[in-house]
Amino acid sequence: MKQFLTFVRKEFYHVFRDPKTLLLLFGMPIAQIILFGFALTNEIKNSNIVICDYANDGASRRITEQLEASRNFEVSKKIMSHLEIEEAFRAGDIKLVIVFPAKFNEDLLHLQKAQVQIIADASDPNTAGTLTSYATNIIMDYQRQLLRGMPVPMQIQTDVRMIYNPELKGVYNFVPGVMALVLLLVCVLMTSVSIVREKETGTMEVLLVSPFSPILVVISKAVPYFFLSLINLTVILVLSSTLMGMPINGSIPLLYAESSLLILCALSLGLLISNSTDSQQTAMLISLMGMMLPVIIFTGFMFPLENMPKPLQLISNIIPSKWYYIIIKAVMIKGLGFSAVWKETLVLAGMTMLLLTISIRQFKIRLA
Repeated sequence: MKQFLTFVRKEFYHVFRDPKTLLLLFGMPIAQIILFGFALTNEIKNSNIVICDYANDGASRRITEQLEASRNFEVSKKIMSHLEIEEAFRAGDIKLVIVFPAKFNEDLLHLQKAQVQIIADASDPNTAGTLTSYATNIIMDYQRQLLRGMPVPMQIQTDVRMIYNPELKGVYNFVPGVMALVLLLVCVLMTSVSIVREKETGTMEVLLVSPFSPILVVISKAVPYFFLSLINLTVILVLSSTLMGMPINGSIPLLYAESSLLILCALSLGLLISNSTDSQQTAMLISLMGMMLPVIIFTGFMFPLENMPKPLQLISNIIPSKWYYIIIKAVMIKGLGFSAVWKETLVLAGMTMLLLTISIRQFKIRLA
């Protein structure tokens, strides 16, 4: 045990005396969680819109006030002519125009129906569809307020309830995904260069001739990065909770236990890469470039896995971050316990054992 602790302490020295390693280990996760957490979102906020109000009555003004109060819209100006609409779109400063016809309130009260025209810039169809949906919901909400207590024949109303995320914040989806991305990539990157570094500096010969089991050599490489990754996890959770308003509704010990399992899985994968390569550059290239794209695509937080062809859905099952993403959303957002995620935990544990076993078997006790 004393020899094992000596090797672990030596690996800690390797980390703390290298500023570049510390920057990758702590700087990159903080930068990614902040940048990705604020930039990666499917919400559209503060979009510039224009109001063309021919009616200028009580109903049109109240709807306009509700649009202005929404965080999704920013009413840049109000115009009084259709001729100015095309000019506003050509300038590229607006995404949406809402037109209230003359006698809007009068038609609404006497005819019990009135029209509102929504004109969107469909050069970006996704943005146009989302903004149109936002505006339509606000108008329909005003209509529901008017209809309270008024008998309207053949009226069908829908009662929509959004559970777990009533405000439809994109951060609820992206923060767990970024957590999976950061923990997996950083842990794989850090451990992938650990054994290769010993080979390049010539200290691997000393390790091999020492009276020390090869399995303990491999494990001693992973132990420091495991504890440093737990510190990283704590920083990520604090930033997510304080800066982005991400809730932690479930058990924090369970959250740390599941995250520790992903960290062990990532460390095992990094050790496998380190045992299979001969240079730090190659190990880093495989860890970053080879892992980042599959993790982003197949985790499920950016691209819905259900939309992918069946072969790609099957491939996603071998990506550890997919299972961790499912677990974290269940624990952090839904507040569920271990009974709800035991299957995903079992899959992640199986991957960890498999990768650790292969990495130990791949460890070469003789240098070529």
